[in-house]
Amino acid sequence: MKKLIIAGGSGFLGNAIVDHFKNKFEDIVILTRNTIKNTDTVRYVLWDAKTLGDWQQELDGCEVLINMAGRSVDCRYTEKNKQIIMDSRVDSTHILNEAVANATNPPKIWLNSSTATIYRHAVDKEMGEENGEIGTGFSVSVAQAWEKTFFEGDTPNTRKVALRTSIVLGKNGGALTPIKTLAKLGMGGKQGDGKQKFSWIHVDDFVRSIEYLIRNTDLHGPINIVAPKPTNNTKLMQEVRKAVGIGFGLPSPKWLLEIGAVLIRTETELIIKSRNVVPNKLLNAGFTFQYPTLKSALAEAIA
Repeated sequence: MKKLIIAGGSGFLGNAIVDHFKNKFEDIVILTRNTIKNTDTVRYVLWDAKTLGDWQQELDGCEVLINMAGRSVDCRYTEKNKQIIMDSRVDSTHILNEAVANATNPPKIWLNSSTATIYRHAVDKEMGEENGEIGTGFSVSVAQAWEKTFFEGDTPNTRKVALRTSIVLGKNGGALTPIKTLAKLGMGGKQGDGKQKFSWIHVDDFVRSIEYLIRNTDLHGPINIVAPKPTNNTKLMQEVRKAVGIGFGLPSPKWLLEIGAVLIRTETELIIKSRNVVPNKLLNAGFTFQYPTLKSALAEAIA
């Protein structure tokens, strides 16, 4: 393939995408708000993720566009932070819609970040794309606005996929790093009541699923990017303790998590919400997971 553009592709997942596709595309472009630092495999182009500019010329003739832009949700949900989180997703998606619509030869496929958090807190029922029940609250409202902006754009020549991704596990960053740290400090017991479901995907399967979506032109719309079977928080922490070689872990009741969240400037929702999400569309299309079980995923990610 000739050209891949990644908007906001300088983080953990963006780096994983570049590493996976570096030998599969002739040209990889990162749209960034930071200093340009071109390499042998990647070109960096400045944009502000809000307004049109010279960067939009890159979209002409681009085969694949992936939008990863968005402020991290790992912060306190103050009114200021909530506005930044919302705007960073909606504004970047809106301006990309304009750029794609203006392109003479627009991308064949556009994969836009979304989140499996769009579904309700669920212990009782698995959430697939067709039967999943949308939740309520700030995080859900962000996901809804994000997808609404994405799909409402008038870009008829570009196939669109919303990547409803859950927790991505890998060696070089992401959500696994603080979980490993807790386990190594002897604090890797269950969090809250431990019954909340934990949907996840190994980073290698994350990028493999993106390639699968690019190559399978029948797939479009919201797609759950998660491993086949959710676990729960108690089992997650058990497996992490085994992987790091720690035989015990102090539990963290909800009241303690609330105090800890204030101290480290984050929100307990990231731990307490039950994400019970399954990848029905991927499975029905024939995608096979390299790491279908949590044990196999952690064995590689914590090796």
